[in-house]
Amino acid sequence: MSNKIIKQLKNLSKDELVTKVRELEAGLFQARMKKVTGQLENTASLWKMRKELARAKTLISQAASPSKTA
Repeated sequence: MSNKIIKQLKNLSKDELVTKVRELEAGLFQARMKKVTGQLENTASLWKMRKELARAKTLISQAASPSKTA
């Protein structure tokens, strides 16, 4: 499943990736608040959101840095 997510993220432009990161951060915050209040049923969603956020941030940083070629 992560391969699908990575492919989808790679097809996004830098601006779209930044927007996606903001959405993921907001969603993660909401999920954390639900967890604290006991309203979050699927705690695995926190893990999934963190991983997707990290993937998006990684792609942004890779696009910003010059690519290294051998």
